[in-house]
Amino acid sequence: MQRQTDEHSLSHSKTCTMSGDQCYPLPQVYLVDGGGGMQNPGQPPTLVPCWPFPPAQERARIQRKNRGFMGVSPCLAFIVLLLFLLVFLSLGFEAYQIYNLQTELREMKESNDKPVTEFNTPEKQIGVYEPRLNDKEKDTKTAAHVIGRIEKEPFSKTLRWEPKAGRAFVSGAVIYQVEDGGLQVNASGLYHIYSRVELIFKLCSATSAFVHSVFVKRAGHPSFLTLMEAHRAGFCAQQSHHPWTTESFLGSTLKLEKNDKVYVNVSHPYYLSHAHYANFFGLYKI
Repeated sequence: MQRQTDEHSLSHSKTCTMSGDQCYPLPQVYLVDGGGGMQNPGQPPTLVPCWPFPPAQERARIQRKNRGFMGVSPCLAFIVLLLFLLVFLSLGFEAYQIYNLQTELREMKESNDKPVTEFNTPEKQIGVYEPRLNDKEKDTKTAAHVIGRIEKEPFSKTLRWEPKAGRAFVSGAVIYQVEDGGLQVNASGLYHIYSRVELIFKLCSATSAFVHSVFVKRAGHPSFLTLMEAHRAGFCAQQSHHPWTTESFLGSTLKLEKNDKVYVNVSHPYYLSHAHYANFFGLYKI
């Protein structure tokens, strides 16, 4: 009976070795009835379970080990860390620049708020110190520029002007006299005086001529004092009896006294051009 059991076990061991890929090729271990009792010849002996080593689990363990912490590769984690460091460094640098700009703006504001004294005002090292004029002082500088006016009444040799039209202006210590067309200065000194007139002769001839003059009326003098004068003649000798345009310009630097009144005369005022900017008169204090 014991022999039959051993033969059956040997044949089963061969079958397990031939057909089972998950069993070891070593001799199998069987449970033997230690009590010596009779066993059922038709029942095969009970085998000890065979626990194979799973290769798939081993590969998974190796992959987890290669992935590192939380399934992330160490190399990838190092790169991400470097990127974070670069971002923080750039933010810190920008904050430092903003801080420097705020400091400079604060210093500039404090320096502008300080009163200007003789100690912190830059002065010229060479020559005489000349203080700069602010906008208000520039606007009040003594100067005047008046432009021609079209007369509706009979023309006068002493011309009238427009003191506010277009680019005309009067500022500082000078006044335009509406009643007689003069520029009155309220401060003595050197003045640059200028005047331009344009005349149109409809029937120009060899004898056509005109006089353009600038004169001043001064207190204590019964007559006018001529400052500048121009005589124009012979400008249309080649084409007589045809329209002809000519002009005259006077300019000079002269000394005027307080309350002097300066005027412009033209011998033929009815020939004056009607263009406002063709005729003008002005002065400014030097």
